[in-house]
Amino acid sequence: MGQQEKAVTSLPAAVTEAVGAFLAPVDAELARRYPGDPVTRQPVHTVYVPADAFHAGTVRSWGDQALAALDEHAPDAASLGRVLGLSDALAGPVYERVRDKLTREPVEDLRVDFEDGYGPRPDDEEDAAATRAARLVHAAYADGTAAPYMGIRVKCLEASVRDRAVRTLDLFLSGLLAAGGLPGGLVLTLPKVTYAEQVTAMTRLLGAFEEARALEPGRLGFEIQIETSQSILAADGTATVARMIDAAGGRATGLHYGTFDYSACVGVSAAYQSSDHPAADHAKAVMQVAAAGTGVRVSDGSTNVLPVGPTDRVHEAWRLHYGLTRRALARAYYQGWDMHPGHLPTRYAAVYAFYREGLEPAAARLAAYVARAGGAVMDEPATAKALSGHLLRGLDCGALDDDEVTGLTGLTRADLETFRDPRRAPAAAAG
Repeated sequence: MGQQEKAVTSLPAAVTEAVGAFLAPVDAELARRYPGDPVTRQPVHTVYVPADAFHAGTVRSWGDQALAALDEHAPDAASLGRVLGLSDALAGPVYERVRDKLTREPVEDLRVDFEDGYGPRPDDEEDAAATRAARLVHAAYADGTAAPYMGIRVKCLEASVRDRAVRTLDLFLSGLLAAGGLPGGLVLTLPKVTYAEQVTAMTRLLGAFEEARALEPGRLGFEIQIETSQSILAADGTATVARMIDAAGGRATGLHYGTFDYSACVGVSAAYQSSDHPAADHAKAVMQVAAAGTGVRVSDGSTNVLPVGPTDRVHEAWRLHYGLTRRALARAYYQGWDMHPGHLPTRYAAVYAFYREGLEPAAARLAAYVARAGGAVMDEPATAKALSGHLLRGLDCGALDDDEVTGLTGLTRADLETFRDPRRAPAAAAG
């Protein structure tokens, strides 16, 4: 046994204390602005339904229409696998899980739309629709037919429709409270935001509503829809979307990319308006960087190519939607929009294939990290967070099962949750 070396230092404790005091405001600011990812489930998609078309059976109707599309255009695993290019080993589990999902929980997030999908209406008509939406949403949660997340998209806060947006929001929230209370899965969406001041205004509106109805401060959050170039780059050259997140004062829950409004805003012709256009990639990259670490989640947009008509046309639309969804997942956009029931089979097929393909590699790397086992890759806490995130998202949407994840990793869901914040993760070998 060699003699233990004596540790020698030169700095007095007062220096360390002074550095800590100097950086204390920075520590507080980091904690406020960047609390980290929320530990709640993120839906894989959002479905928008015009307020006049929304009814008590909307969620079930979408699932039934999606199942009917599968029955007609891909009645078994082999046929869907051929359309989407799935391996034989993957096609079976994916197909079974897609059908189960469409039967059990066809929609994860639904927005009753009072904006583009609804359009301008007489005030008494929109008043009635907002009141009706509140009643139906509350009833859906009460009888177990609701999607996990539901809410409304109001009109924007630009001058021409501002009063209408505020009144619809008030009617809907007041109607929910009158029916029995705000559901846990409530989501509100503010579209066409161009200035951070509009986010501030929405924040003040929600605060005023909470005060008027004696709700817990901060109970109401909202998504910000990014549909204009000004929401990405301000006139002074700064990233407007970052200022919007700050202006929300902790109420912002998501950033949703609006494919077609944004594309038109920057001059993309109709034939090329797609979520994989370079203009879309730039906007979403800015959104992603602005939101990182803030707890605000980013959602991709949609495709307007509908899987309708003869089988060959449906298959073509399915391949497009599947490819766009897989592309988004690879870029860490874990949520998107779906505009038609026929999009549900390929939404879930893409999501399930993505998580199932990554199951064994992610599980093996995470198990090795926890066991401090050597291997071809030396992972760090940040990678462990990403690996556990892949498994948790797969569990949330139904792509993976608890038993198979635990069997491959030796970790429970509670164990996986500890990796969401690397500062709380179990110690492991890292460079």
